Amino acid sequence: MANSYEAVGRLHAVMDVQQVTDTFKKREFVLEVQDGNYPQQIKFQVTQDRCALIDNYKVGQEVKVMFNLRGREFTNKEGQVMYFTNLEAWRLEAAQSSPSANTDYSQIKPAVAEGNGTDFDDIPF
Repeated sequence: MANSYEAVGRLHAVMDVQQVTDTFKKREFVLEVQDGNYPQQIKFQVTQDRCALIDNYKVGQEVKVMFNLRGREFTNKEGQVMYFTNLEAWRLEAAQSSPSANTDYSQIKPAVAEGNGTDFDDIPF
């Protein structure tokens, strides 16, 4: 399964950089995308030296985000297994044109089409 995707929407919020450990930092931002009549606020993250990628954009601006879908399993101190999903942004750029109010600009799709579009053997659900 290809895990590289892209989404286009309006930059809704940008959070401060979080220094998680001495060697790891992350920054989150929210992209608002249209889903029919109901806008969705989707949180992405950038890590390490990519934290500065969002500095060139302002809240309200239309942006295109290229991201990877990441997930992992975590066992806490009590032995409970938990699962985390992250949308790890690796590139941002200004959207090419400002869509009209009726345009559904929020299509989240694979960044690169692979195969014939019918190969679902590796989907984990």
